[in-house]
Amino acid sequence: MEIIRVNTPRGLELKGAMWGDNTMDTVVVMMSGICSNVFQNDLLTAAGDLLSANNIAFIAGQAMDAFSCIAYSDFSTGKQKYTGVVFDDFSLTYEDVEAYVKYAKELGFKNIILAGHSLGSNRIINYLGNTPDDFVDYFIVSAPVDLGHWFNVMPNVDECIKLAEKFAAEGRGKDILPYLFGGFSPMSANAVLSFYNAFNLKNCPVLSNDGETNSLFNIKINGAFVIGAKDSLTNGDPKGFMEKINACCKYPELNKVIVVPDASHIFYGKHEEYASVVLKSVEDFVSAAVCAE
Repeated sequence: MEIIRVNTPRGLELKGAMWGDNTMDTVVVMMSGICSNVFQNDLLTAAGDLLSANNIAFIAGQAMDAFSCIAYSDFSTGKQKYTGVVFDDFSLTYEDVEAYVKYAKELGFKNIILAGHSLGSNRIINYLGNTPDDFVDYFIVSAPVDLGHWFNVMPNVDECIKLAEKFAAEGRGKDILPYLFGGFSPMSANAVLSFYNAFNLKNCPVLSNDGETNSLFNIKINGAFVIGAKDSLTNGDPKGFMEKINACCKYPELNKVIVVPDASHIFYGKHEEYASVVLKSVEDFVSAAVCAE
């Protein structure tokens, strides 16, 4: 693994990680979820290790603050935990994803597969449904989030939003809230408000009906939708949740819906199984592309 630096149109340098190199024909660019980076999300490293061992490059695409780990005490376990993405601007999601895709394109990969996990999936749906470019050949959407539903079921959301609004009104938007947003993520007041108001990421509203599905319908390529059989953000029906999302696509019959047995939303303890699903999806795509030539 090596650290890579990716420039955005606004001049900000994003830091990601890459396994393999551009001597390989195919690369998977995976946008990570919120407060997720390669230092504390084994899902990313498991995918990178397995894919690169099979001659497929892997790029972990991270948001503007994902590499800035901070430590906090988890009083439920009595242990220190680490997380990133305290500061982010979710309105700029499109150009962040685009920056990683163009980075892969400039490296000269023959096949570019765009993947995402959790909120990273919502990020790539936003990009794929709105880009005029045809740089991406296939997608892998993993455990996307219906944000309207998410805000209703996660703890501390209303309390954090009210406090974030207070901080912002006082000119303290960069201050970190004293509560974990959603019960899991330290965030600045500005980041909380940006996340809560990110209509561009409300593109899987199959539970809440709060959002839009045009982005899904406008995706021009086919791909795979992957979900854990115990994903807790699906209202008790992970497979049905994913099938409803796929049904919003223009040609759902061309996509695959894959359920990983016994896996949670973050695929905890199932990272190798998840990586194997990604590898199989990539190999199937590459094989089909070769046959079509």
